[in-house]
Amino acid sequence: MNVSQIDQNDLDIDLPNARLAYTIIQSLLDNHEAISDLLAVMAHALDEDVAKALTNTSEWERYLEAKRGLENTRVQIEKFTVELKKLEEVGSRQ
Repeated sequence: MNVSQIDQNDLDIDLPNARLAYTIIQSLLDNHEAISDLLAVMAHALDEDVAKALTNTSEWERYLEAKRGLENTRVQIEKFTVELKKLEEVGSRQ
């Protein structure tokens, strides 16, 4: 199930837990970005033959697949952020 399939009335999360979830997700994304940056730097240090051998592995394919999936996750996080802001607004009015 993705975010677009969730009915707002079915959500059962309070503001503190929503903030915690956001913090955890953001931390994981930051870690993934740091790893991607490190891989880019390391790729520049490899000679062409080693780089070609690396990119022909199943591990590399899984990495690329995960990176593509992360783009979808970013869209979902943007939607989550919008909903978190709505929770914050409701919380500030109470």
